[in-house]
Amino acid sequence: MFDLIVEIIAVSGLLGVAALMFAENVFPPIPSEVIMPLAGFAAARGEFSLWALVLAGTFGAVAGAWVWYEAGRRLGMDRVRRWSSAHGRWLTVSPADVDRAAAVFRRHGAPAVLLGRLVPTVRTLISVPAGVTEMPIRRFLAWSTVGTAALTFALAYAGFRLEAHYDRVEAWLDPVTTGVLAIAAISHLYRLITYRGEGRKPAVERRHDP
Repeated sequence: MFDLIVEIIAVSGLLGVAALMFAENVFPPIPSEVIMPLAGFAAARGEFSLWALVLAGTFGAVAGAWVWYEAGRRLGMDRVRRWSSAHGRWLTVSPADVDRAAAVFRRHGAPAVLLGRLVPTVRTLISVPAGVTEMPIRRFLAWSTVGTAALTFALAYAGFRLEAHYDRVEAWLDPVTTGVLAIAAISHLYRLITYRGEGRKPAVERRHDP
């Protein structure tokens, strides 16, 4: 599995990495914790530069975050919650998930966008309350880019450094990669089966970010 994913990333190049990171932030089929380290491994083998990789991964992830920001801005929290209740099963996004991201945003304000980019699941939905409260788009993109770039660089650099020790790490990294993907698939299936569309209504007021 390790070699297969590395080969796919090598063939698709930076565009493929950006597309995977975009998808991971809209609908997470493969977590960025798998995508970027393996892309970093490919970069260490000379497929592309590390900095170009970080730029591509960050661009794709921020573009995905912008989709949710626009959803929040255009639809508002109530309509996003109703949509997640009716159709969120396929993305495993429930009203409770939306509420959780809104609570993080209310508690920490604009820095929550940066911090939220570092946390799985939250990184997908933290953009919704930012859009609902009409956080200025430039500020949203700035906070999102800083948080995303930090995570993307850390993950890519970890994979980049592993290449020098390929012979030693391949034996254990291959089953680890397979295990992570299996856990992600099982978790997604579990959430599909146990999904509940109902959730409490959040008290998020529309406001302009200072």
